Amino acid sequence: MNNKIKIKKSKQRNNWFWWPLFPLYPYGSRNTIFTELVTDLVWSFEQLQGLYYVAVPIRLTVIKVPKGLMLINPLPPTKELLKDLRRLEQKHGPICTIVLPTASGLEHKISMPAMARAFPKALVWICPGQWSFPFQLPLSWLGFPVNRTRVLFADGLPHKESCQWISLGPIDIGLGRFQEIACYHKQSQSLVVTDALIGIEASPPPIFDLDPTPLLFHARDKGSEFLDDSPELRKKGWRRLVLFASYLKPDQLKIPSLLEVFDNAFKPGLRNCKSHFGIYPFKWDKQWELSAKEIIGNKKPLVQIAPVIQRLVFPRAKNEFLRWLDEIKTLKGMKRLISAHYSAPVSFTDRDCIALRRKVNFSNWNRSEGDWTFLGELDKSLLKNSVVPKEPLKNFRD
Repeated sequence: MNNKIKIKKSKQRNNWFWWPLFPLYPYGSRNTIFTELVTDLVWSFEQLQGLYYVAVPIRLTVIKVPKGLMLINPLPPTKELLKDLRRLEQKHGPICTIVLPTASGLEHKISMPAMARAFPKALVWICPGQWSFPFQLPLSWLGFPVNRTRVLFADGLPHKESCQWISLGPIDIGLGRFQEIACYHKQSQSLVVTDALIGIEASPPPIFDLDPTPLLFHARDKGSEFLDDSPELRKKGWRRLVLFASYLKPDQLKIPSLLEVFDNAFKPGLRNCKSHFGIYPFKWDKQWELSAKEIIGNKKPLVQIAPVIQRLVFPRAKNEFLRWLDEIKTLKGMKRLISAHYSAPVSFTDRDCIALRRKVNFSNWNRSEGDWTFLGELDKSLLKNSVVPKEPLKNFRD
């Protein structure tokens, strides 16, 4: 494996003008890092995505296929990203396939129309059951090119000679369906997923080297502190970002009073947008690091289902996740996992899959205590108000 990372920062080349459609940090300026994951076979483009500086990496994966290149999980196609894709095309052939393998992943769905326009000769493949809110709109209204858009499974599968496609779901989540389709690329021995599995490591991802502000913002204990920079503070901020993204409101996180928040705000040197004018509405208990250790790997990334996905998407569909893992563990020669979020590539073999399945099978799946309290209460509220169904596996059988 040859991990060549290319990092560039250019405001003009990283502009993303369609950000108001999905107004998440970093809004209209999307820095990108380009990494070769498997020599001459698999590449990664990473950007950041988040809310209130709670930002984690999001990934577009590029795979070498017999007819050229295949893109999985589109990202905003900034000029810098497109420039590097054109360079890959010069060496490895044209981008012939673009895949949106998720029905509910808005962060990838928003980018698909622009990516499709950038490569007008590529076939577009989408997960079944695409939905929009608050109104169900036709695919053409969502920006998908009708004449070259295909539905996975219903219209066949792309590059069946080199890829194996495995569906997780569909699962009824009330507003629509959760479904994602994993791609196993045989030659690189890589399993490419969207949200179903992630691997989280202790060190902040390299993309934060472009702008560590999210890490430094959350490494503080109160708003009157400056955004000082050091390796230790970056790691501290990263652990807190992971807790935020995983549990939304971790148990060790408290919300201070407005009086306390504003008493620490607007201090000299902090009256700027970058520091949010010193407004920091968070307070961490002393034991917060123990919570982080449960979901962050020490010496290597910890492979897991993201807690927010587990508790809000699969609380009554554990058997479907186990079935999916049963199919994954039969893949011949599998060596690595490439997720659309967090670390990649991550070592992942059939033995790792079996161990994960055993852990999931014997876990307390519907936890509602400790760090899981907020997610558990949210799920119970959605269920009580009939927003989500009691039996999520009944509908959407294609």
